[in-house]
Amino acid sequence: MPIRYPNPLRPGDRIGVTSPSSGVPKELRARLDVAIREVEARGYEVVVGDCMDGAGHVSGPAADRASELMSMLTDPGIRAVVPPWGGETAIDLLPLLDWERLRDAEATWLVGFSDMATVMTPLTLLTGTATLHGSNLMDTPYRVPEGLLSWLDIAAAPRGHAFTQVPPNRHRAGGWDDYGVRPDVREFTLDAPGRWTRLDGEGDVEVEGRLIGGCIEMLCNLTGTPYLDVSGFARAESPEGLLVYVEAGGDDAFAICRYLHGMRLAGVFDEANAILVGRTSAPDRDSLSQHQAVLDALGPLNVPIIADVECGHVAPYLPIVNGARGRVVHTASRSELTQTLD
Repeated sequence: MPIRYPNPLRPGDRIGVTSPSSGVPKELRARLDVAIREVEARGYEVVVGDCMDGAGHVSGPAADRASELMSMLTDPGIRAVVPPWGGETAIDLLPLLDWERLRDAEATWLVGFSDMATVMTPLTLLTGTATLHGSNLMDTPYRVPEGLLSWLDIAAAPRGHAFTQVPPNRHRAGGWDDYGVRPDVREFTLDAPGRWTRLDGEGDVEVEGRLIGGCIEMLCNLTGTPYLDVSGFARAESPEGLLVYVEAGGDDAFAICRYLHGMRLAGVFDEANAILVGRTSAPDRDSLSQHQAVLDALGPLNVPIIADVECGHVAPYLPIVNGARGRVVHTASRSELTQTLD
């Protein structure tokens, strides 16, 4: 089952917006309108679904959310699907999605991060469809810092295209912009310095493999299920090995340590040539930092572990294509991730 890359976005294409997990509260609808207009300004038509209610933690009943997502992903007239953001319990969709139909349908870009990894990572593992981790619709109006790319740029790239992203070495120290007060905010507040950090030792890293990963708090719940057979995916699609990326959304270091131990014991990292760990604002504990939690759980793998990568909940965002071939370089003077859509 070779990786299936969706056709590149072209002006005039339709992009579907639905909330497979959390919807948008009324007080934040102005930001949603700004984000939609941003996508339309790039020449695309935006189709907004019915599952957008933000009154609770989900946008609607699981059956309705699954049906709308299925409809958009299998509609040949919709070329990409992007949610406003993630949420908490997209796991309830997994048994309701028709995975065989998704495997047979023409590939469509599914974009997002956080709880969207609950759906996106299994979509790549089970159907071979590339998915685009790293940004949500509400983030789209932000100007992308030099060195990084917008998800819209990547989704418009042709198969075989190679692109390199480098860290801007600046990030947001904490907090989120208040979209209720500033719905049209377009500039990230990047007020803290920071570079990638090798956790497992010293020395230069240059390693390749196929990319797969997502949010730790979401993926850990899929270990031992058919939805997270990373080793099987590697055997079929990347016998040369994987680049596995993970990121902590908000749980403390003790919890992240437990989750990663469980994922390692379940074989999620068995085929990893290296592990990328997203920068996080999740709390440390007195006796265990987030970095120490990762090293405690994943150090026994004896592969390079590079932390503070811009692939998590801390702005700015470095989009990663699940299924793409990746090449990571990390030295004292240079850090970069090259992805090739083949």
